[in-house]
Amino acid sequence: MTGSPKAEPTQAATEREETAFISEAMLAEAEAVRRTAARAAGEDAEHWRNAVTLLDACTGHVMVSGMGKSGLVGAKIAATMSSLGLPAHFMHPSEAVHGDLGRLRAGDVAVLISYSGGTEELVNLAAILRTDGIRRVGISCNHQSHLARLCDVHLAIGDVVEACPLNLAPTASTTAMLAMGDALALAVSRRRNFAADDFHRRHPGGSLGAGLKSVTEVLRFRVGDTLSTVREDCTVADALRTTGDGRRAGALVVVDQDGRLSGIFTDGDLRRRVNELGAALLTKKVSEVMTARPSSLSSDALVRDAVQLVRERRLDEIPVVDAHGRPLGLIDVQDLVSMKVIDLDS
Repeated sequence: MTGSPKAEPTQAATEREETAFISEAMLAEAEAVRRTAARAAGEDAEHWRNAVTLLDACTGHVMVSGMGKSGLVGAKIAATMSSLGLPAHFMHPSEAVHGDLGRLRAGDVAVLISYSGGTEELVNLAAILRTDGIRRVGISCNHQSHLARLCDVHLAIGDVVEACPLNLAPTASTTAMLAMGDALALAVSRRRNFAADDFHRRHPGGSLGAGLKSVTEVLRFRVGDTLSTVREDCTVADALRTTGDGRRAGALVVVDQDGRLSGIFTDGDLRRRVNELGAALLTKKVSEVMTARPSSLSSDALVRDAVQLVRERRLDEIPVVDAHGRPLGLIDVQDLVSMKVIDLDS
């Protein structure tokens, strides 16, 4: 007697299994990073401090090297170090022994990455660098690896179960390597008191660079040039006449008798008050209809500070003031949109 045929899994069941597998893969990688972080804070703390000290003392460039997936991770680590004030470049271990070693100088430091710690090309490179007097930081699975014995300082990744079901494809181990490289770069930049201005000099382009610009660099509406201030005791009619017929800001900047910012009267305020008061609005004093004590930015604020204000308080215009509270200009949300540092649809 034959049994009934086995039922095929439904599409829904198959989809659930697939998304569960995806989640498990990411959790496996997160676990590898968590374990490595625990080692850094515990049994390997001295190794990490020594590695940061060695890199901080580097007077030349950092050369990062690795084979295969480790090499791809190494290239990213080198890029991160460079962006954080530690000049670095990637060197392929095979190219190194075919002439690229000529790029290294006294004062350089090498970071050598191999999970097994036994990659032939990298072990050979480490031996050559030791002979040449180049200081070396190694990253591999444990402190007993061939690579570890050839380095001045060694950081252990620890035993890692790869996210790959076959435990073959480098996945969790390379994620841990990447996190270790980022942590090293960040720790060295912290030792060197690397600041936002330093980062800006290395990232003048893109949204990162734009966000680190001073707000005074990007002011399109400047007091005394393209923007007038109005006294809080003048009428709305007189205030509107100051805007002129050309391109104007979306708000009036209001000052007190000492010239300090006291309020703002936006186009939105104008529409709402017209609906409420009609023509009587024109004879009102600006102080009666303005938004008093508006949010503002100081002259040393950055564009990213303006972005944060827009996101948190849904502002369309933000006054910029000097150290005495006197208006210097007005940031318009559309200026931030054109700089591609904010998306109003998000």
